[in-house]
Amino acid sequence: MNAEAHAGIPAIAAGRGAAATWAVQARGLNCRRGEQAVITALDLALAPGQLVGVFGANGSGKTTLLQTLAGILPAGGGSLELLGQPLAAARTRIGYVAQTVPEGAFGRIDAASFVAAAWQGERWGPGLRHAAERRQATQQALHSVEAQHLATRPMDALSGGERQRVCIAQALVNPVRLLLLDEPLSNLDPRSQQGVLALVRRLCDAQQLAVMLTAHDINPLLPVMDQVLYLAAGRGRIGTVDAVVNAESLTALYGLPMAVARHDGYVFIHPARGFMPEVSPHCGHAHDHPHGHAHHAIPTLPAQADGVRSSSPGAVEPSAGQR
Repeated sequence: MNAEAHAGIPAIAAGRGAAATWAVQARGLNCRRGEQAVITALDLALAPGQLVGVFGANGSGKTTLLQTLAGILPAGGGSLELLGQPLAAARTRIGYVAQTVPEGAFGRIDAASFVAAAWQGERWGPGLRHAAERRQATQQALHSVEAQHLATRPMDALSGGERQRVCIAQALVNPVRLLLLDEPLSNLDPRSQQGVLALVRRLCDAQQLAVMLTAHDINPLLPVMDQVLYLAAGRGRIGTVDAVVNAESLTALYGLPMAVARHDGYVFIHPARGFMPEVSPHCGHAHDHPHGHAHHAIPTLPAQADGVRSSSPGAVEPSAGQR
């Protein structure tokens, strides 16, 4: 679907990921951090069961977007609905895992207590009422991320991959429908990254969770994500990997000539040959250049004409047979 054809966000197609309503629906969404505008006029529609990878250089607004969707930061304009309801009415259905946790924040708390602390929003410590329900919810959350064996282990004694699973369990201890993960692969070895991504994909499929996941490197997500949202210069472009990660699309998004090089199934993004501006959105962020591989791992979405839209055009329509 292109900008010229946009006539509002389309109805959800039948098939996998389809539901009576969008998990997330934004029109003209503006995201701010304090007085600073970070993302403007973003249109976004995400169906239950979909996994969207969010990419962009440092400062492009990845964390700001997730915190706006989670209700941590107020939207700076536009409309935002979650599960067909205004954000304020649906916040309890959102699970959010932050990018960083302050050093020493875990102390010697065990994994089960860490998960239980978020039950029904009781982040400052659970009370004595409904102890059996809280315990059951905690056990189910740990089981859903295959971390029940970690229940009695201290959080500060867990590996990075184990800790990330427990943090996701905490986000799932309440009956959420939207899961927001900020840099969940950061500082994890490749094996742990693959384990976390396989887990997230299973949650999407088994529980029909909608998931948005930010990352610096596009490559590990290619086999599991349904769509990619690329942020740059205050704007966003969403669609399939092939539709978004190409020279024409990224040139329009960045406002400077970009090139996409492919080698041995991998893709590398860089300023076009002979064009190196004094100040580039990528300058100083060498680690933020997304890399990808084997595009056959990402199917096209048949409901789309060209598989891509920018922050102002209409939404990418979910389809049957995603992944």
